[in-house]
Amino acid sequence: MSAPATRGLSRNDLAVIGFSFVYMTVALASALFLHNKEFVFYFVIMCVMMAVTWGVHWAIRLHPLALWGLSLWGFLHMAGGLVPIPEGWPRLGGNVLYNLWLIPNLLKYDQIIHAYGFGLMTWVCWQGLQRAFKNRGVTARPTFGLLTLCVAAGMGFGALNEVIEFIAALTIQGTNVGGYENTGWDLVANLTGCVLSAVLLRWSSAFRLSEAG
Repeated sequence: MSAPATRGLSRNDLAVIGFSFVYMTVALASALFLHNKEFVFYFVIMCVMMAVTWGVHWAIRLHPLALWGLSLWGFLHMAGGLVPIPEGWPRLGGNVLYNLWLIPNLLKYDQIIHAYGFGLMTWVCWQGLQRAFKNRGVTARPTFGLLTLCVAAGMGFGALNEVIEFIAALTIQGTNVGGYENTGWDLVANLTGCVLSAVLLRWSSAFRLSEAG
C-alpha cells in the first residue's frame, strides 16, 4: 500500500495542497472574525504539522489516499472547532461540532475524528516503516510485532495532540479542550482507531497473499 518513491509534485499533490490552502484560509478568516484565539493557535500548529507532513511525503512518498486522508482530517478538525451546531441538536458543552453528540451520551463528533485521525497516523507510520525496510533491501510484512509498533506510534502522536491541547488550555482562556474525562475518552478513541487501522493492514495483506496464491 505504499507509493513509489519519485520526486516532484504530482497532480494529486497539487490538488491536496490546493484543497488544504482553501480550507485553511477560510478557517483562519473565520477564527479571526470570531476572535477565536484557540483556533488561531491551532492554525499555527496545523501549519507546522502540514510542513512536517510534506517533508515526510518528500522523503518516503506517502500513498495518495493517505495525503487526502490527512488533508481531510485537517478540514474536519478546523470545522469541528468553528462550525456552530444548530439549536436543539444534542451537545456536551459549547455550540461547535466538536461537542455534538452523534449518538446521545455515547458517541461524539470529537471521538470519531480522533479515531479516524490517529488510525490514519498508524497507516502513515506503517508506510514509513515499509520505506525504511525497503531502503535496506528488505520487504516489510505486517506482522503482529511491526503493527504493534505502528499502533504504539499512532498512540504516541495522539498523546502529543493531548499535550498540545493542554498547552492551549494553560495559555488561552475559554478553550474547548474539556477536562480529564474528555482526555480519557480521546485516548480511548485514539486506541480504537489505531487498532482498527492495524487490523485492516493485516487483513489487506492476507487478502492480497490469498489472491496471489
